[in-house]
Amino acid sequence: MAIGRGYSLRQMLRTAAYRAVTPVLSVFLAFLVSAAIIIAVGTDPIVAFGSMLNGAFGSQTALATTGVRMTPILFTGLAVAVSFRAGIFNVGAEGQLYLGAAFGAAVALLPIGLPAFIHIPLALIAGFIGGAAWAFVPGYLRAYRGVSEVVTTLMLNFVAIQLVSYLVDPLVGPIGERGAAYAQSAVIDPAAKLPILLRGTSLHAGLILGLALAVALWILIGYTRLGFRMRMLGANPIAARFAGVKSAREIMTVMLLSGGIAGLAGAVEVIGLRYRLFDHFSPGYGYDGIAVALLANSNPLGVILSSGFFAALRAGANSMQQATGIETSVVLIIQALTILFLIFRPLRDWIGSRAGRPPRLAQDSLIDAA
Repeated sequence: MAIGRGYSLRQMLRTAAYRAVTPVLSVFLAFLVSAAIIIAVGTDPIVAFGSMLNGAFGSQTALATTGVRMTPILFTGLAVAVSFRAGIFNVGAEGQLYLGAAFGAAVALLPIGLPAFIHIPLALIAGFIGGAAWAFVPGYLRAYRGVSEVVTTLMLNFVAIQLVSYLVDPLVGPIGERGAAYAQSAVIDPAAKLPILLRGTSLHAGLILGLALAVALWILIGYTRLGFRMRMLGANPIAARFAGVKSAREIMTVMLLSGGIAGLAGAVEVIGLRYRLFDHFSPGYGYDGIAVALLANSNPLGVILSSGFFAALRAGANSMQQATGIETSVVLIIQALTILFLIFRPLRDWIGSRAGRPPRLAQDSLIDAA
């Protein structure tokens, strides 16, 4: 029995090492290749990366900027990570974010005279409902008709973006600000605005909400019956079905939860940072969430680290450009290289062999399918 327990412990340590080493090594290799590119254009990579680091963490203002950039991709990363753990490839976080922003803005715009501790939760709940509603159709089609959620969620992204464009149109949009030079809604009610965490910055309480949600999802996935069923479905859907897991119901639950979290990202962006609903307000937060979830191995606590990493890259990009003249688009190269190394099969197989070939993760199957 002691040998069995020891073997299990060794396997657990090897699996943990595999899950941790793969993203860390991917980031290191991405920076290594990026350094070679920077050298090729005649710039010192140490200066470039140092200025990037300073721009992301070098002052209170820099930290606040990193936190602001981290918040939306923290939510979308959590949304995608939840679906990945159940073996569902939800690529519709972008559209769900837009619908959540629209629902949240609609409630936040109401001049109903409620105190902030009521108005803010109502706007957040509306955002969750909007994102979940947008995930309902692809969830139903996957659960009961076998239609690939990759196709349906991706197509609905474009529908959601155009729908929000209509809603905020200054001429015909139901919540568009009439006569505005840009397609946008009116300013939300002051009672619906999230509190600012650091005076003089834009860092708002949405970051705290995202961190708390990550911890809650980590507990949900790892220590509840629903989380156990999700992990079973993601690891082996056939075995899960024979074990009594009702796959269709679980798929619907996961899709609604994932869509709702992405909708929260949109609502938080409106009531925490922008205070309006703008046309095309997202630069691709939903797609960033996919990369964040992949880098985190779909672990909600890992999403905190990976979203912070992506946010730091973008927050420090301007400082790097000012110090070295390198275009800010180099951070996109680093992000892309990180994901390419992460899904590079020979690298994963090599790390797996060093870790004693740990159990196959549901996320690995999704990577292979993609």
